[in-house]
Amino acid sequence: MSRLFLCNLASGSTGNCTLLATENTRVLIDAGISARRIQTHLREWGMELDQLDGVCVTHEHSDHIQALPILNKKHGVPLYGNAGTVQSLAHKKKFEDLKWRIFANGQSFDIGELSIDPFSVPHDAYDPVSYVVRAGKYRMGFATDIGLATRLVRLQLQGCHVLVLETNHDRILLEESERPWSLKQRIGGRQGHLSNEEAADLLKEVAGPELEQVYLAHMSKDCNQWALAESIIRMTLKELGMEHVKICETFSDKPADLWHATLEEERDLV
Repeated sequence: MSRLFLCNLASGSTGNCTLLATENTRVLIDAGISARRIQTHLREWGMELDQLDGVCVTHEHSDHIQALPILNKKHGVPLYGNAGTVQSLAHKKKFEDLKWRIFANGQSFDIGELSIDPFSVPHDAYDPVSYVVRAGKYRMGFATDIGLATRLVRLQLQGCHVLVLETNHDRILLEESERPWSLKQRIGGRQGHLSNEEAADLLKEVAGPELEQVYLAHMSKDCNQWALAESIIRMTLKELGMEHVKICETFSDKPADLWHATLEEERDLV
């Protein structure tokens, strides 16, 4: 039997990075914090940067790509992205000459023991995606940097055992913030980020009996509060009769609680 785990290393406007690992495969979803920080966290589990099997990039915004040059050029970690994301970074000097493995949206690919399903999401980037990652019977879904929960998003995230779910802002706090009106429009728009209420609505449509844990991610420091986000998600789970589901806070400066499971060995049927 092999152990499977997910740990969000950082979440928020200053950097996003999540580690998915089995005994034989180690993958990052985004690398928006420094390579030094990633290395520190990996060593807590006895891993090194050189042992990473890949980084799956959602889009080209700076809080998702910071460590890519060092990971790829110095440590040889493969980078996975779609053509739009790769092209958007090609003209930036720091990100020149990176070696990419390009995938097509909607086309699954494997990295070791993990199967990756990339799907398009609405966000203000060239060609943003999110992922469902499969290992054995387990599905791990990511729903961050999404302005609108489209039908495709809802379909992809059904049946997940763990969700990294964006609760970026509280609508009232966003409206009352001192941010420029244009920024408020961007954040709350169809190409921006999910509010607490929108995250709860998405959860209502995708949560199933398999769901074990929900991470509340990419939370704004000045336009949201943990108590507000946690309350509406907890209320939603209660309405669904799923009070057993664990709600986890994510942080910009430290890892969140671990989610883990055991992968059973597949047996040949005779």
